[in-house]
Amino acid sequence: MKSLNRQQIMTILAELDLIPAIESGFIQYSLGEVVVPPVAELLLDKGEVHIKYGYVKADDYYVIKVASGFYQNPQLGLSSSNGLMLLFNQHTGELVCSLLDEGYLTDVRTAVAGAVCAKYLAPKKITAIGIIGTGIQARLQAMHLKQVTNCRKIIVWGRKEGRVLEYQTYMQAYGFLVEIASNVSEVAAKANLIITTTPSTSPILNADDIRSGTHITAVGADTHEKQELDSDILSKADVVVADSLVQCQQRGEIFQALKRELITNIDIVELGNVISKANGRENDEQITIADLTGVAIQDIKIAEAVFLASKS
Repeated sequence: MKSLNRQQIMTILAELDLIPAIESGFIQYSLGEVVVPPVAELLLDKGEVHIKYGYVKADDYYVIKVASGFYQNPQLGLSSSNGLMLLFNQHTGELVCSLLDEGYLTDVRTAVAGAVCAKYLAPKKITAIGIIGTGIQARLQAMHLKQVTNCRKIIVWGRKEGRVLEYQTYMQAYGFLVEIASNVSEVAAKANLIITTTPSTSPILNADDIRSGTHITAVGADTHEKQELDSDILSKADVVVADSLVQCQQRGEIFQALKRELITNIDIVELGNVISKANGRENDEQITIADLTGVAIQDIKIAEAVFLASKS
C-alpha cells in the first residue's frame, strides 16, 4: 500500500494536465457508467464534513473521500479545508493508496471543474474574471482558468477588507491584474465570467445585476442550506448546467430555484452532456450558469491520476 502526503501530491499535480481526466469523468458520469451513492455529511457547529465515494464500472479502483470545511480556521492560521482520499482495488477491496492531501485534491478538482465550465460556457471574449470570495477556491479557480482563457484581469469582492487585500497581493504575484470592487454589483457590471466561492446561506449575487453574455460558475453552495445566487438568475439564464442532476436536485443553486418553482428539471442540462456534445453556449449574448456541487467522479479521476503518476 502506497501513502502520499500533501507535499508529494502537490509535486505530482504540478506535472499533470487534469482537464482531460475531469472532462472524461463527467462524460462517463452522464452516460451512466459511474456509481456514485448519495453524499454523506456531518454538519457541525464549527464546520462541515462531506464523505463522497464511488467507482467507474469498467475501472480498476474505487475511491472514498473525506473532506471538511471549517470556515473560521483562517482566523486561527489554519486552512479552512482538510481531508484525505483512499484508493481501493475494485476487484479485491485492497487499499492501494492513501492520499493524505489535507483537502488539497478536493480544492484542485473543484477548480479544474470550474475551468472546464468556463471552457464550454464562457463567452469567447472574456473582459474580466469576477471573483466573489477570497479563500482557497477564489485563488485556485482563477489560477486554473489560465488553461482556458488569456484574460488576466480580476474584479474581486470579499466581506473583509484585509482578506481582499491579501488576495490582491497574492494573485498579482501570479500575473493577474486585480481590481477590488466596493460591492458585488460592481463585479457583475465589469466582469462577464463570474465565479462565486463562498459558504453563504443567503444570496449574494442579484438577478438585476447580471448582464447579457455573462457566465456564472457557482462553487460555494454544496449543501441544501447554502445559496450564493438569487434564484431569479437561474430563471433568467439561457443555459443552466448541473455537475450532477441528481445532486443538484437536493443541494446548491439549482435546488433553491427548483424549490421556488422558478425552473424545472427540463431546463437543466448535465455537464457531461455539455462536454460530449460541445453545445454549452450558442452565442455571446446568452446568460449561462454552472452549478458545481462536487461529484465523486472528480475525486475518482484525480486520485487515480495522482496514484498512476506516482508509479511512473
